[in-house]
Amino acid sequence: MTKPFTPNDLVRYVYQEMSEEENEQLVQALREDGTLMQEYLDLLSTIEQLDELVLHPSEKVVKSILKNAKSTGLEKIKSF
Repeated sequence: MTKPFTPNDLVRYVYQEMSEEENEQLVQALREDGTLMQEYLDLLSTIEQLDELVLHPSEKVVKSILKNAKSTGLEKIKSF
């Protein structure tokens, strides 16, 4: 009987956190279960999209951080 795999198992597989035996079982399950294979492909697509994501803080956030740093003296760098 084949072990039922979860989305968490797929994440462990992608990040190579499975034992060799688990890895082999999952590969076999991917070959036999189209639904599991689709979940795996969706996960890979999501990871790819996240890797391409670039976040930039708003000007308001940057100004707030700089203002706070100035008020606490954190903007000064001391050299030794």
